[in-house]
Amino acid sequence: MTLSHEITEFLRYKGASMVGFADLTVTPALARQDLPRAVAFAVALAPDVVAEIKNGPTRAYYAEYKRANLLLEDLSLAAAELLRGRGFRAISSAATNEGIDLTTYSTPLPHKTVATLAGFGWIGKCALLVSEQFGSAIRLNRVLTDAQFPTGMPVSDSRCGDCQVCVDACPGLAPTGGNWTRDRHRDEFFDASACRRAARETAQRRTGIMDTFCGICIAVCPWTQSYIERSTQPTGTGDVLQRA
Repeated sequence: MTLSHEITEFLRYKGASMVGFADLTVTPALARQDLPRAVAFAVALAPDVVAEIKNGPTRAYYAEYKRANLLLEDLSLAAAELLRGRGFRAISSAATNEGIDLTTYSTPLPHKTVATLAGFGWIGKCALLVSEQFGSAIRLNRVLTDAQFPTGMPVSDSRCGDCQVCVDACPGLAPTGGNWTRDRHRDEFFDASACRRAARETAQRRTGIMDTFCGICIAVCPWTQSYIERSTQPTGTGDVLQRA
C-alpha cells in the first residue's frame, strides 16, 4: 500500500469526506513553514442541516459547524502523528481561526488555497471553496509535511460563471459578483469585513448566539443544492440518506 493510499484510507475511516494531496511549492516558503506538500481533507456538513439555513443560520447549524471543526482538528492531529511515525516532518492545523490577521481576516496559507492546489474545487464568489461533490457545504483542514506522494491537479479558475445566487443572497453585500482566479486577490471580489459584520448580526438575531457564523451562501449555492438533493434521495432500501 502506498503512503498516499494509506493516509486516504486512514482519514476516510476516521470521518473525512474528501482527502487529497497538494504541492505547496507555488506558495511562499514562510507561509508553509518550509514544507513542500500538504495532506488536504474536508468534512461535509450534514445536508439536512444545511438545507434549513437558506434564510439564515440556526442553532442546529452552529452545532454542526462545531462538530465538523472538532473532527477536522482530530483528523489533522491523527494524520500528523501517522506521518511522523513514518519518519516525516508533519505539522497539524486547527480547523479555523489559526493565525488569522484580525485586520484583514486572512491567514498566510488558507485551508481553501491548499484545497484548490489538491484539486478539491475552486473559490466561489463568496470566497468559499466550492466542490462538485458537496458544493460549499464542507469544512477544511490540512497537514503540512515533507512526505513524498503524488499530488492533485490544481484548480486555477472559477466554475461559477455568470451565477449570482450567492451574491444576491448575501445579507452583508460582501461579494461583488466577480470570479476568482488563482492570481486574483480575494479583496478584489469579496469584502471579508462586510461578511463578518453581517454574519455576526444575523447569527445573534436568528439564534441568540454571540458568534460569527451565517451559512446562507453555502446553502443557496446550486452545487450545494445538488448535494442536498442527492443526499435526500431514496437509497433503494427504503431509507433516505441524510448525512454524508
